[in-house]
Amino acid sequence: MTDTVSFGYTEVSPTEKTEKVGAVFRSVASRYDLMNDAMSGGLHRLWKDHFVRQVKPRAAESILDMAGGTGDIAFRLARSGAQVTVADINPAMLEVGMERAKKRGIDGLVWTEQNAETLSFDDKSFDAYTIAFGIRNVTHIQKALEEAHRVLKRGGRFFCLEFSTTQWPGFADVYDAYSHHIVPRVGKLLAKDEDSYRYLIESIRRFPDMDRFKAMIGEAGFVQTRVEPILGGLVAIHSGWKI
Repeated sequence: MTDTVSFGYTEVSPTEKTEKVGAVFRSVASRYDLMNDAMSGGLHRLWKDHFVRQVKPRAAESILDMAGGTGDIAFRLARSGAQVTVADINPAMLEVGMERAKKRGIDGLVWTEQNAETLSFDDKSFDAYTIAFGIRNVTHIQKALEEAHRVLKRGGRFFCLEFSTTQWPGFADVYDAYSHHIVPRVGKLLAKDEDSYRYLIESIRRFPDMDRFKAMIGEAGFVQTRVEPILGGLVAIHSGWKI
């Protein structure tokens, strides 16, 4: 059987998906806020604030923010005094984040190019691992979850913010129509990139539902796993602990 993975609604080889996802994020890196505003109606800013409050970052602890190249989550985490490492597979995203940090006068963040499936960090390196709107783009999600577990210290916590599937009747249909028909047009109009925006919407539809993804986190070794649906599950915060 051929080893394929989903890239939106199509099946491709793992290598091809990694390359294609890289191309998508190179394309949208400079328009990151526009992308998220289009996909969430601007609500992503409030979701990220809530997400970081759930993480409860503390001064001097070490946090790995994976797929966080543009710094949106890291900037929020750093306000606590935590030592934040920003990791991303895409150097274009990291460049945007470093430039944003410079303009905001935010120092002390560590920026590093990393593949979520094969992190270069030692075992038990971090107190917390965060990933926001990134894990659905990973080629092998289970490997990334296992790596998150490996690099966390005992007692470390895992937090993931990701689009999911809303369970609210009616609203699900409205958002489905909006995302499939409006968001790609916004991408075409404002970013001259309809295809990348279409992929990002399709990737949400192919991502495991809340129950399945929660189970995958448990399969990676985490305990006390839980999920907090937002807007009926349009977005969800998943968490777990390493013991």
